[in-house]
Order: sequence, then C-alpha cells, then structure tokens
Amino acid sequence: MLCRHAGFTALLTLALCAATPASVFTLDSLVREIADDSALRVKLFDPWFTETPSRVTAMPRQLETLPDGERVEVRTEQARDEFGIVIAREFAMTFPGWAQGSWVIIRSLKDGGLLRIRFFPRSDPYIYIQFYPLDNERSLMDAVAYDAYFAQSVIMPLSLERMLTAPLQEILQAHDLTALFRYFEPNPEDYKNIRALVSRVRRLLPGLSFADDGALDENGDYVFIDSLAPQTENPGLNCSGFVKWLVDGLLRPLTGERLSISSLKQRYGERGSSFTEPYEEARDTFFGLDWIRNLASALNNTYTSAGGLDEIEVRDCPFSQVIVRADGTSNTVPYTGFLPDAGFGIENLKALLYTLAINEPDTIYLGAVNTELPPKPRTRQYFHLAALFPFFDQYGTFHILVFESATETPFNRFAARYPGHYINLTRIPVENAFDP
Repeated sequence: MLCRHAGFTALLTLALCAATPASVFTLDSLVREIADDSALRVKLFDPWFTETPSRVTAMPRQLETLPDGERVEVRTEQARDEFGIVIAREFAMTFPGWAQGSWVIIRSLKDGGLLRIRFFPRSDPYIYIQFYPLDNERSLMDAVAYDAYFAQSVIMPLSLERMLTAPLQEILQAHDLTALFRYFEPNPEDYKNIRALVSRVRRLLPGLSFADDGALDENGDYVFIDSLAPQTENPGLNCSGFVKWLVDGLLRPLTGERLSISSLKQRYGERGSSFTEPYEEARDTFFGLDWIRNLASALNNTYTSAGGLDEIEVRDCPFSQVIVRADGTSNTVPYTGFLPDAGFGIENLKALLYTLAINEPDTIYLGAVNTELPPKPRTRQYFHLAALFPFFDQYGTFHILVFESATETPFNRFAARYPGHYINLTRIPVENAFDP
C-alpha cells in the first residue's frame, strides 16, 4: 500500500528537522490551548487553497500575525507531483513548518485537488496528525509518531474542505481525541530522575575504560566475566559489565551491595527450545538475554517485589502499522511487534521508545541486540548489550541516549549499526540516587 505520507511532506520534514538544533526547543502549550488560526485560514482560502497551482506556487512568502501576536509565515514547497501550502508558526525566530500549531495543506500539481492536511500538535517534525478525504461529508485521520501509527483511519465527521477553515477546537472535538493528547503533552517534570541520572553517568564515564569480558564483581573488583579471574592490566568493562555497573549504581544506595556476576549468568525465564539447547553452551546464545533479565529482576524486586518476567520485559507496543521509506518511496506496512526470543525490530525502535517514554516516565531500558548468526545451523545470538534512556528534557524535547561499553553513542548511529537486527528490552525504574 502506497503511504499517504510520501512526497512533499516527507521532504519538508527531513530537510527542516536535520537543520534545526535541539537547543532551540521551547516548551509547547497543551494542545487544547494552541492559539486558533482559523480566521487566517479563511483569509487564505481563495488565493492559496483554491487558486490554480501555477499561481499559488508563484506566490511570495507572506508574513501574518495572529490575534494573540504570534507570527505565521505562509509559503509553498513543491515536490514532484504535489505542492504544499505551509502555514508555519514562529519557532525560535524561524518558521520551520513543524512548530506547534503549524499546518501543511497538500494539493495536486496536476489539477490543484486537495490531497491531505497535516497538523503539528507538538514542535517535533516527526509527530503529526494527518487528515485525508473519505467522502463529501467525512474525512479520515492518522496520528503518527516517528513513522509509527498510534491511530489510523479514524473517521472524522468533517469533510476535508471544512477542515481548511474550521476552528482548531472544532476539528479536535469532532472526534474524541483525548486519548491521543497524552502522546502530545508530556510533562517534563516526570523525567527529572532520568535527567539527573544522565548527568551523573556522563560525569563518571571518563573514569571508565573498555575491556573485553570485563566487569566489576560484588566486591567492586575488576574481573573477567567468564572466569571471574582478576583483571591485572588495563582493567575495564565490556557491554555486559557496563550495564551491570549501571544497575549496581541504582541498587547500592538501597541495598549497600553490588550484584554477583554468577547470579547474572543464571538462566532466567523461558527462551529457546529443544533445538537451541545443544548450542547454548558452545555458543552462549542467550547469555545477553539472561543477563539483562536478571539485572532488571534484581532491581525491580528491590523496588516493588514485581520482578517477574511479565513485569520487567517489554512485550507490548501501541502501534501495528509503520512507515517504511526506501528508494524515494514510502509504504505503510504491518508492524510485527514483539517476537519471542527476539524482541522488537531495530528499525522502529525510536517509535517504540517514544511511546514507552510517554507511558512509563522515569524508566530506562536495557537492550540485548540479537540476530541469527552462522555457522550452520543458524541460531539466534544475543551478542551486544546497551542501556537506552528515552526522556523529555526540561523544555519538553524528546531524546534517546545510548550508553554502551563505557561510552555514549548517538541513537541514530547505534540503530544504523544493526540493520535487520532485533532488540529485547527490560525495564529499569529510576527512582533514587546513583552510586556505582
């Protein structure tokens, strides 16, 4: 199925997002408090929304001011078969086209027909509501975050033409969208513990080093995970040792102790089958999965006594369709979601972590990256661990930080490293001081 998000709007989103630093973000309003601009859209109706495409695309940029004093720039952007009329709210003295309250009206270059309307409820180019026609009296709505649909083809009792000039509140109230607002209105205060942990981890990272098979044991001594023998030269942590260091730092203020390495090697929960058992000892196929499950269980049991597999492992997601972009095209495809013994596909991890951040504030995640590896017979191998921190900063801007193997890695670089791979996630609540 060809995606309704191709063409002009995809071009606009990618270009403007890449050019805008996160430091310019400011706090957004609640969706229901966004200043209405319907009077402006009525003014634009004839010269911009219905005039022939050649005349509209030749129009110069136009600066307008809303009744509350907010400035808006009206302009056109053009793709191969369509063009967009961008009603861009001001954002840090610029008009990027995706600031909260902005609209993009997409029309056909061939005949000028109205194709779809996109509205940005947050100052984030990857989060939007999109409307497209159903019939003369109704339209359909999608809500998208980071290429994942968390609402799709919702029937709206307003025509697409009516939406061109309707007051924003009339549009938002035409269908009960209250459940969606939570995805647009994170409270930055809910993420203060993660922000404090980020600062503390970053301060301590320069004192850590990488060492293959390295970890700190329950006594705080550098040892090798496999043999438990002391590290005598250039001691450090590998990916497994680093996530243990992180969880130990959250546990020690509560228990005064670190976890033993032996306890983290124990099999935890169901995984694998009779087919994989002969290869587990030789290839250590599920080491990483057992490791993060044991870490999460130990911490969650200390907090709430809710350290069972159902509580600690992420298995649900609120979307079932995603946008896949390749070779200049966009397609909407089913999302497989959680797969036993694998987890979630890396390609849509950002969308999953966004929804987790909304639904589970002050929670970070341990991830075990895995794929099917040779030699024959091919078996799934958990070969790398990382800690993922999805959160909103004090301005309401979404971030995902990745800490792995005693270093910090940009999320996009981390995800691009593992195309076609999967990642299993366990929950790590962040509620207290950090002292590794």
